[in-house]
Amino acid sequence: MAFRDYPLGIVLAGGEGKRLMPLTTDRAKPAVPFAGSYRLIDFVLSNLVNADLRRIAVLTQYKSHSLDRHITTTWRMSTLLGNYVTPVPAQQRLGPRWYTGSADAILQNFNLIHDENPKDVLVFGADHVYRMDPMQMFEQHRETGAGITIAAIRIPRSEASEFGCIELAEDGITIKAFHEKPANPPAMPGHPDLTLVSMGNYIFKRDVMEEALILDSENLESRHDIGGNIIPMLTAQGQAKVYDFANNVVPGETPRDKGYWRDVGSIDAYF
Repeated sequence: MAFRDYPLGIVLAGGEGKRLMPLTTDRAKPAVPFAGSYRLIDFVLSNLVNADLRRIAVLTQYKSHSLDRHITTTWRMSTLLGNYVTPVPAQQRLGPRWYTGSADAILQNFNLIHDENPKDVLVFGADHVYRMDPMQMFEQHRETGAGITIAAIRIPRSEASEFGCIELAEDGITIKAFHEKPANPPAMPGHPDLTLVSMGNYIFKRDVMEEALILDSENLESRHDIGGNIIPMLTAQGQAKVYDFANNVVPGETPRDKGYWRDVGSIDAYF
């Protein structure tokens, strides 16, 4: 695969993590220690780097010093080969304001995407515990021609109200509707007790992403959030497809850890 055919990786790491207090008193949520010397962000970076995705921008904002230091000392790449994992602090490129949402964070740093000029952009969250081969998701994204592909995991319907829930069309891959924390989560076709929920991992066609972000920025009522605003917009346009995490195969995984994914959003979830 040609160099430009690989997607540019963007990791959203600006989360404040209020529900993880006091662990986030002096650090960003993705910088919270995990299993000794590791940080939460190491899971997503390991997944990306092991898939040979070596152009990664980590967007930071809240109390980012320890996170920036960890990235620059732990995730060194060969710049001679054009590889990098680099923290990108909020720079207020579009005016004297901080990020107002995940979509706004990408829009404010779209110069990075223009500089690299990729055909596709991979946008992953920084605070989830899991193993994944993102290239399998990317291959499906290219094969289907989706404007956006959303990675999703199957969970019991009784637990799905805390997540962004996916309702599928009859073809089993096109997203019919996206429901943000619904009271009555939609069932997965053929599995009435399960719901597909977003993992917070997305792959966009670059031109589709740019058009959607600009359109969203002009909407004064928008929260400028990928899950709350961008996904519903692209779903309504028929451009959203789902990638079922159950189909992802990671070398060396066991039946016990296959499909394991946790959102570390609270103290209880952390421990």
